[in-house]
Amino acid sequence: MNGTSETYDRLVDLLVDRFEVDRAEIAPDTRFEDLDMDSLFLVELLLVIQSEFKADIGEDAATPGDTVAAVAALIEGRRPLTSPGAGAAAATGDRA
Repeated sequence: MNGTSETYDRLVDLLVDRFEVDRAEIAPDTRFEDLDMDSLFLVELLLVIQSEFKADIGEDAATPGDTVAAVAALIEGRRPLTSPGAGAAAATGDRA
């Protein structure tokens, strides 16, 4: 096992497949600026992450100085609840 998460692995695949980054250049501590990616690139990446991961992440949630692992952790922290009963429980909460 390489010590990375499924989210990290999916993020690397996204960078390689959708953004044509060389997989050999990506490591957990690689910063986006090390990959010659500026803030405009990150806006596009974060929009794709919102769609691909169904994560509630703002367009300014990462900077070129952030590492790939840090963005993977951000995604994991912003994943929506997938519990099927979560919405129903809130809808039938206490009523006055």
